[in-house]
Amino acid sequence: MAKSTSDRILATPSLHTRNHYLYVQEAGTLQSLEPHISRRQNLNSFLFLVVLEGEGLLLYDGSRHTISAGDCVWIDCTRPYSHESSADHPWSLKWVHFYGAQAADFYETYLSRGNTFLFRPRSLLPFTEALDQLYLCHKNKNPLAEILSNKCITDLITYCFMENESLRQGEYSIPEKLKQVHAFLTENYSGKITLEELSLRFFISKFHLSREYKKIYGTTIGSDITYHRISHAKSMLRFSDHSIDTIAADCGFQDSAYFIKVFKKAEGMTPLEYRKKW
Repeated sequence: MAKSTSDRILATPSLHTRNHYLYVQEAGTLQSLEPHISRRQNLNSFLFLVVLEGEGLLLYDGSRHTISAGDCVWIDCTRPYSHESSADHPWSLKWVHFYGAQAADFYETYLSRGNTFLFRPRSLLPFTEALDQLYLCHKNKNPLAEILSNKCITDLITYCFMENESLRQGEYSIPEKLKQVHAFLTENYSGKITLEELSLRFFISKFHLSREYKKIYGTTIGSDITYHRISHAKSMLRFSDHSIDTIAADCGFQDSAYFIKVFKKAEGMTPLEYRKKW
């Protein structure tokens, strides 16, 4: 007797898709009929699954977790993992194995923001709809399957970010001091700002400030300052006739050479090239 029933598609992406897009490796549904362990490691893939009914166990990267109806899981399959349905409450799953350009970067960024591989969203609907679209576009051999897959996987990843952000905001509000620091940087980015100064001004450890700011706002303090400076510089380049030296000084750069270097790194072109193009 079969231990489970499943309906899956196996996809073979083109070389172009492998090099440029996020793509499906496998996708489908599974209904367990009795306990059965699925175990893998060193697989160049990411697994996203939702538990529709029932419950089971997930062993991932050395940790043991109970997962049940309403849970979502997003794991890196290069790490050891296994999962097994409960005997008393067999589970029903929807899932996709995917990989491709930027998949690892998305996952590292996701975790760096304090998000977890196991979470329970307010609603499974956005996730199940994306999984259904991934499955159907390959099942029906849609001529745009690879493009649609890239979109649906991107949507799925975006839902993970958005849902975890909402869950965190539901658990706690942004600390008042971090709000004050963020407002201060927004208003004073053109001045000379150091972590030491911020630590003294807002009576907070610079190490704690640096760590918590990145967790809440998804960027370092230095990168946030640079973002504001470059954005202001772009506005001045487009809507004024000020010289590069004047713009550099007005945006908080010590000299125009450094300004040009930072601007080119951010925009892929020099300030003068930006002014001519835009």
